[in-house]
Amino acid sequence: MSQFFMAILIIVFGGFLALLLARQAKLMKLIAVFSLSAGCLLGVIDAGTKLMGSDIYTASFSFLRVFSLGFQMDGLSAFFLFAIFLVSLLATLYSFHYMDHAQKPLRVAANYFFFSLLIAAMALVVCSSNIITFMFSWEIMSLSSFFLVIYNYESAENRRAGYLYFVFSHVGAMFIFVAFGIVYGLTGSFDFTAMGSLTETAKYLVFIFSFIGFGSKAGVFPFHVWLPHAHPAAPSHISAVMSGVMIKTGIYGIIRVYSLLDFNTPVFGYIVLVAGVISGVLGVVYALGQQDLKRMLAYSSVENIGVILIGLGIGMVGVSEGNPLMAVLGFAGCFFHILNHSLFKSLLFMGAGMVLHKTGTRSIDALGGLLKNMKITGATFIIGSLAISGLPPFNGFVSEFFIYFGAFKGIALGKTAFVMCIFAIVGLAVIGGLALACFTRVIGVVFQGEPRTSAAVDVNEKGATMLISMLILAGACLIIGVFPGALIYMPMKAVSALGLAYGNIPLEPFYQMTGNITQSAMILFAVVLGVIALRSFFYRGKTIGKSGTWGCGFTQPTAKMQYTGSSYAGSILEFFSAAAPLTVEHSPISGRFPLKTDYKSRINDIAELHMGTLIVRPVLFFFDKLRWIQHGDIHLYIGYILLAIILLLFFI
Repeated sequence: MSQFFMAILIIVFGGFLALLLARQAKLMKLIAVFSLSAGCLLGVIDAGTKLMGSDIYTASFSFLRVFSLGFQMDGLSAFFLFAIFLVSLLATLYSFHYMDHAQKPLRVAANYFFFSLLIAAMALVVCSSNIITFMFSWEIMSLSSFFLVIYNYESAENRRAGYLYFVFSHVGAMFIFVAFGIVYGLTGSFDFTAMGSLTETAKYLVFIFSFIGFGSKAGVFPFHVWLPHAHPAAPSHISAVMSGVMIKTGIYGIIRVYSLLDFNTPVFGYIVLVAGVISGVLGVVYALGQQDLKRMLAYSSVENIGVILIGLGIGMVGVSEGNPLMAVLGFAGCFFHILNHSLFKSLLFMGAGMVLHKTGTRSIDALGGLLKNMKITGATFIIGSLAISGLPPFNGFVSEFFIYFGAFKGIALGKTAFVMCIFAIVGLAVIGGLALACFTRVIGVVFQGEPRTSAAVDVNEKGATMLISMLILAGACLIIGVFPGALIYMPMKAVSALGLAYGNIPLEPFYQMTGNITQSAMILFAVVLGVIALRSFFYRGKTIGKSGTWGCGFTQPTAKMQYTGSSYAGSILEFFSAAAPLTVEHSPISGRFPLKTDYKSRINDIAELHMGTLIVRPVLFFFDKLRWIQHGDIHLYIGYILLAIILLLFFI
């Protein structure tokens, strides 16, 4: 694992150098980007090499001569490491020009420092082999990402997003602590392998507590409340990493605990599958009703976490029902979607970052017509939108098709499994249709039509590193979609690492069928592009007349007459009004000569409405009542420490 640790050291060293060179803004940024990129590139190469083999690599270090920090890299760890380092590499490259206009170099240096810690911590989380190492890395990941979320701390909205993220991160961590506490209490070991020796009741408790704790980090409904606040608040390259790979560490935790428990009960699969369908449907419904571009993408992450959980649940049900093909298809689809989502969601957040960087606004209804001046951004955003909607020939179709296959393979099972598989199929279909509606809305309102406000007029897309990162991600979405067989070994290595003896089941017929569909779609796209090219060739040098279209009775149409995002999604959201209630603020129109009025609408997240009351406010109220403990008297602080030591000695 020497290359892995070398990559971590280079990344963290680059972050420290950024702090040391904070006063020399250009040099600081250049060295930070170079160091982080070099470390991530080394990590990508190392993880890719490990995925091609079948060895398990281990390492351990003594910590304070009391605990052992243990690390292990198997196929599952290497798979997640590949996604983490790849997305972090492209996000680092993107940041070079994205942070160009930052007026405070010290803050930019701090951003690179915490970014380096976040990358290193995510990598250490997925390679931890015992409880101490895992929780130590998990806390570094949570704290470093908290400081990245509050980058623009002058904004009250960003501070609130940071505090909300902090609360949910540590409430989730408490559930993970409880799960690991049960393991240690019953086995007396910090090693993860001890989970397999627990009783059945203990295994149920460990899985449920772990699922809640890791689900909070992953953004599973209803523990997702922090996500639509934190992701828009962070700089866009950080949003890409948080949504693309950081929330996947929660998925990693669920999968790792499931494999270590070695308890193939169908209950685990049913829990994960139901949570996945609910998260997927409600996530995309809430995304459809958002006016903020980055907030919409954040809710879309909840949707895709739901798709991942559906695949994972199908795999678990397949294992418990003794259906190897269903299990492998479900797990392979789950892992493939983890990789695919990390690519197209990072691409979409980077595209949104370019829009924000050049227009200064995230409001969807304040934009319009950006495709005229931002052709590369618009084209890559469209590719990302097609990929996230699960349409061929892009990568999102491949992973979702595998999950569909797995669900259809389970239809012949018993009553409960049959109902669950039908539930998964219908859920995936609804999610796909709503996702398509969501992203046609964004493309139509943001990139097509005419500018709705001055913010969208005379924009440009200067920033070479930003464009390069988006083009690489868009190309990856297309290549994986057209040639899925080229990378099928990666999710299959992760499946093999679960220890289910299902990793060698051949999937060639399935990915060949998937590849045939995507390649046919690619041929159709090529024909359309060829016709457009021929038309341009034959019309070159000819005068093309221009005149106004029929204005529906309006002689002077304006940008205000275009469809808004709210009007486009209105009829769909009305159908889901029970789960997504709409709040409207509208000043009444009165008098013969009414004054100027206003209209505001907002989709309410039912989990946020109720969880804010049930969890966030009580926690804040409780800690507010404990403020008297922090009074500034050093003597009493020493007394607290002595009292804690006495109590610990008494119980031990």
